[in-house]
Order: sequence, then structure tokens, then C-alpha cells
Amino acid sequence: MCGLPTDRLGSAHSTQQPSGDRTRSRIRKTGRAVVNHIVKHTGVGIVCAVAYFDPGNWGVDLQAGSQFGYKLLFVVLLAGLFAAFLQVLASRLGCVTGLDLASHCRLLLYNRPKHPRLYRWLLLYPLYALSEIAIISTDLAELLGSAIALCLLFPRLPLWAGVLLTASDVLLLLALGDPLGGRPVRPFELLIAALVLTVLVCMGIIISKVGVHWGLAFDGFVPSDSLFKSGALYTSIGIIGATVMPHSLFLGSALATQDRITSETPSQKSLFSVSSATSSQSGFTATTVAISGWQRLRRALQHMKTAVTTAFQIVPVKHFANEPTNHAERDNRPLAVVRAHIYHGMIDMVVSLLGFAVVINALILILASAVFFYGSGAGSGGPASLFDAYDLLRDLVGQPAATLFALALLASGQSSSIIATMAGQTVSEGFLRWRISPVLRRLITRCLGLIPSMVVAIAVGRSGVDTLLVASQVALSIVLPFIIFPLLWLTSSKTVMTAKPSQILLAERSQTVTDQPPADSEELPTQEQDIEAADSGTVSFANNKLVIVVGAIIFVIVVAANVYAIVSLAMGVGGG
Repeated sequence: MCGLPTDRLGSAHSTQQPSGDRTRSRIRKTGRAVVNHIVKHTGVGIVCAVAYFDPGNWGVDLQAGSQFGYKLLFVVLLAGLFAAFLQVLASRLGCVTGLDLASHCRLLLYNRPKHPRLYRWLLLYPLYALSEIAIISTDLAELLGSAIALCLLFPRLPLWAGVLLTASDVLLLLALGDPLGGRPVRPFELLIAALVLTVLVCMGIIISKVGVHWGLAFDGFVPSDSLFKSGALYTSIGIIGATVMPHSLFLGSALATQDRITSETPSQKSLFSVSSATSSQSGFTATTVAISGWQRLRRALQHMKTAVTTAFQIVPVKHFANEPTNHAERDNRPLAVVRAHIYHGMIDMVVSLLGFAVVINALILILASAVFFYGSGAGSGGPASLFDAYDLLRDLVGQPAATLFALALLASGQSSSIIATMAGQTVSEGFLRWRISPVLRRLITRCLGLIPSMVVAIAVGRSGVDTLLVASQVALSIVLPFIIFPLLWLTSSKTVMTAKPSQILLAERSQTVTDQPPADSEELPTQEQDIEAADSGTVSFANNKLVIVVGAIIFVIVVAANVYAIVSLAMGVGGG
């Protein structure tokens, strides 16, 4: 009798214990999944988010907050949602196909069955020219924004010297290797993340020092009829036009092609990376023969010469002879690889854009509203430029807040400038298959933005900077619809967005089943189970009808907004 309760208690305990173990096991698996995502898959979203709070956004957000208070925070949120939607499409395109958006445009238009030259000269090359204009306009604005920040921090520094100093960050890019190669360059991503966090921390500290009406601020995220009054619509269009950046779509699709799981993927390395690795290995072959100091110096000099030659080499045309010229001639990435990356990439992109870009833009607008619309600076008429914003912030809030403002602007401009340079490399290599190295391409991109910036800074000074910033934003607005349309077209195509099982893995599986007893055939790696689970052998990741409708609505809104903004600017009725 006495033993029965003990048995029952023991039995109950034995049945409850596995449940607790399962719960702890789920928690551990969830924790490992989160850690795995943070360690391996974060980085691309933060890099792309930089483009959405560049100096162009600062100017528009400051103007919106100083003129309309918190009312346009809804537009900031809406523009961020538009950007996240388009960036996710770009990420999916790169992940599924293993090619960036610029390369897909080339495959789509370069070798058409009928009238190929007509397609090239009327569609492909003009689209490339527009993309380059967007890259140059973006880089020009980032250079000027960073130069303004340096001039704010060091008042005696001439504007042209600030432009020259901020352009030197390309030297850091040269030292980081090729962030667009087959493997992600973590130092590059960590550098961008540090700059993003600098902007966020500086803006958070500034906001804490000004009096914000948080109730009114949160009401600003709700749409209201005030968006259509007193020029607010023009400013709202400016926010959308300055937020959704064409170059970030190109760069996001390129970075999404990287394999962030396997330890080494030689086939995905760029030609320049492979050549560099080969040269470095041949330059320092291990030997047991003792060599003199002079011989070591000669070897070191020879290695430096080889490294410099490799960095600036021109690849022979024969290396591109066997490349596909249309989508029918190439295969997408294996299904297992796509499934291992695509959802991580989507999460990383959405969290980064909504958690960093939207927050920073909202903080800039809230700052302008609190100080220049509701605060003691309401009678000043609002900031006309970044210089005026710094001066008013210094006079009304204090020098520490103004210094943090300049530091945040500098970090924003530098990070955005680096991203624009990388996007220039993506565009040229994708559209035209330029045979120059990434190092040389980055130098060319930087010079294309540096020359007009220096001319304006030397010739006309601060007033010219304001004019050039406006012109760069207009150029970006004109280009944007031409980039969105092929992105929507490609990601909606089942021909382009279909992944299939790896033939190599299937062949290995077939050989394994033939050689091994049936008892062992049940223990398969997860990837091979995933591959064989596809009913038709292929899986389409093309946009569904809902995504297509949403994409079409965004495209129409962007086109209408840009047309309205350009017409208003031409008629001289822009809100400002």
C-alpha cells in the first residue's frame, strides 16, 4: 500500500520530465537559431539601410519637421515600408538566382532573339546610363554632406578641403578587399554597423536634450488630411523620393548572392579574388632552405608588386567568353542553398530598415519639429540648410548637441558614400562586364563624384552646395521608376525565380542508395531530404498575385510622386 503512491509519483514524475526536457530543448534550439542568424546572416540589411538616412534624407526630414511638425512622420514610416518591400524583392532576386539586379538586366536585354542591337541601344545602355547617373548623384550628395559635417566640426576648414578629406575613405575600401566577392567581408560590415550605431546614438542623445511632445509625435504616425495642405504634399513626395534609393537595390541584390554558411565557396569567388589568392600563394611558397635578408626583401618587394598588379589588372576577354548571355543559358542556385539563406535575408533586411533607417529618419524629423516648430526656434522660419540647422541647434540647445549633430551627419555621409561606391562597382560589372578590377572601378566611381563636388565647393561655396544637393535628389527621383520596373518584372517571372535541386547532390544520393544497404538510406542529411521533398523537382520563388499588386501600387505612387515633384520644381512652387 505504501509503495503504490510512490510508484504513481515516480511514474508521474517520469512522464513529466520528458515534457520539461522538450521545452528546454526547444528553448535551446530557438536560442541557437537566433545566435546563428546574428552571427552568420546579419550585415546585408545594415549595409543597405545606410542608403536610407543619407545627407539627402537629413535635408528633407529637417525641412518637413520645421515646417509641418510631427504630421509627416506617417510619410517617413510609409517610405520605410516601401523601401523594405523593394529591398526584400532585391534580396530574394539575388538569393534565388545568384546574380545581382544589374546582371539580370543585362541577361534580359543584351541578347534578345529578335533585334538584339535595338534592345541594347534603346533599353540596356540607356538603363545603364541612368543607373550611373544615380550612382554619381548619390555619391556627390554623400561627399558634400560629409564635407559639410567636417566644416561644422572644424569651422576654419574650407569646404573644398572637406570634400577632399571625405573622399579619402576609398583608401579604406581598398584595404578591405572586395566586399562584393563570393564570401562576405565581415570587417566591412562591422565598419558600416559601427557608423550606423554612431548615428543612432548621437540622435538619441540629442533627442533626450530637447523637449519632445511624445503624444503629438506618436499621433504623427497616423495619416491625416494635413498631408494635402500648405505644401505638405510636395514635402511628403520629397521624403519618398529621398528615401527609396536606386543604388541600394543594386547593392542589396549583389550582397544577397553571397554564401554565408559554407566555409569556402571557390566557385563563387570573383575572378579578381581568385587571381589575388593565387598570386599571394605563389609568392610565399614554404621552403626549408635558409635565405638571406636580402633575398627576403626581394621576395617581399616582388609580392607587393604582384599584389598591386593584380589589384589593377585588366582581365582578358576570354574569361567572359563562356558566360551566359540570356536567362535560358544559366541555372539558379540549388534549392537547399536558397532555402538556407532566403528567409534569413528577408528578416535581416526588414529588421534593419525598420529598426535603423526608419527610426533615424523619424528622430531627425522629431528633432526638427521639437526645436524649430514647437520649441523656442519656431520664430526663426525653419532651417534652410544643414549649416543653418547646426547654427540654430547650437544657439537654442547648446554646443554639445550641435557637435553630436555634426558627428551624426559625418557618420551618415561617410557610410552612405562607401555604399554608393560599392554600388557603382555592382552596376558597371553587372551591366557591361567591365574588365577592370574592383579597386580601379571604385577609384573611378569616387572620382566621378569628387570632381563636380570639388568644382562646386571651390567655385560657388555653400550656396552652390544647396543647389547641387537639390539637383542630385531630382536625378534620383527620375531614375527610380526605371529601376523598380525591371525589379518587379524579374521577381514576378517564374522562369527567373525558380530553384531546383542540385544535380550533384542528387547524383551523390543516387550513388549512395546504390552502394549502401536499405537500412542506412533513412539517415539522410537535412539538405538532401529537403531536396527530394520537392514534388516537381523545382520550387518557384516568384511573386504571388498579392505581391505583384502591392508592387504595382508602389510603382504607380513613386511615378506619380516624381512627376509631381519635378513639375512643381520646374514651376517654382516646390515646398521650401
